[in-house]
Amino acid sequence: MILLLVWILNAVALLIVAYILPGITVASFGSALIAALVLGLLNTLVKPLLILLTLPITIVTLGLFLIVLNALVFWFAGSILRGFHVDGFWWAVLGAIVYSIMSGLLSRLLVA
Repeated sequence: MILLLVWILNAVALLIVAYILPGITVASFGSALIAALVLGLLNTLVKPLLILLTLPITIVTLGLFLIVLNALVFWFAGSILRGFHVDGFWWAVLGAIVYSIMSGLLSRLLVA
C-alpha cells in the first residue's frame, strides 16, 4: 500500500515539475504515472551500475557528477516515453533537482 502511495506522489511531483519548468512537459496524469514508474525502475536498476562505472570521476568531483547522472537518467526517461518530454540537458538537470526535492517533500507526508 505504501509503495502505491509513493508511486502516486512521485507522479504528482512530476506534474509539479512540469508545471514549474517550461522545458519539461507531461501530457496527462496517466503519462505522469508511467513516467514515475519508469524513473523509479531506472533509478533502481540502471543508476547503481552507472554510479559504479563512473566512480572515479564521481570521487574526483567530490560527488557532483551524481547530479549529471541524475540528469541523464531523467533525460533518458523523457526521451523514451511519449507523454513525458524533456527539452534538453540543462532542463534535465533542473528537472531532476526539482523532482528530487518535490518527491522528497511529498514522501514526508507519508512519514508524518
